[in-house]
Amino acid sequence: MYILCLLLISALGAFAADDKKDVTQRLQNATSTLHEIMATPDKGIPQDLLDKANCVVVVPGLKKGAFIVGAEFGKGFATCRKAGAWSAPAAIRVEGGSVGFQNGGQEIDVVMLVMNESGAKRLLDSTKFTVGADASVAAGPVGRDATAASDASMKAEILSYSRSRGVFAGVALKGATVRPDMEDNAVMYGKRLTTKEVIDTQKATADAQPFLAELNRTSPREMPADRPTKK
Repeated sequence: MYILCLLLISALGAFAADDKKDVTQRLQNATSTLHEIMATPDKGIPQDLLDKANCVVVVPGLKKGAFIVGAEFGKGFATCRKAGAWSAPAAIRVEGGSVGFQNGGQEIDVVMLVMNESGAKRLLDSTKFTVGADASVAAGPVGRDATAASDASMKAEILSYSRSRGVFAGVALKGATVRPDMEDNAVMYGKRLTTKEVIDTQKATADAQPFLAELNRTSPREMPADRPTKK
């Protein structure tokens, strides 16, 4: 029995180490996605939109083939402005939906900008919400500024983008559900937490610092759109 317990403890430790490695690698991939997108201003997210965003969601390596069967297809991170700075990232899951691509096993990177308080409330207060149904979404404009964006885009709660094989474009991610990934949050913060609990109460881990540093590098200013801290 003693040996069995030791083996069980060893197996659990190995699983935990694998989970930690997976989350850390996903954070690194999310950081790389942001860096590569913003390194080409003429073909990336307009700086003025990023400056105004309440929250940012990055899903690196979202699996396109799963759109057809409706299975889980993406994991990523959400961070929101809090007191003039980007909060600790909360792990999220994206499931179902469609971005208009044909069936296939390719992967794409997805970035969503949550542009106003109502969109941030959906992200923070919901156990899950559906993009395009519970929260309005539009394909985000691409380029140095957002002056050419349509009225529909500017009124949307969420602006979404995708990148596949080096091609970056605005795309309406409709029908996808976004929910907290409490298991990955437990890996990062030691306990199961909702998105709101992470955003409001947690300090960023050392592994998350490069991700936040990239956002601070591209959008360093405290903006009027910062989400106020509730008393």
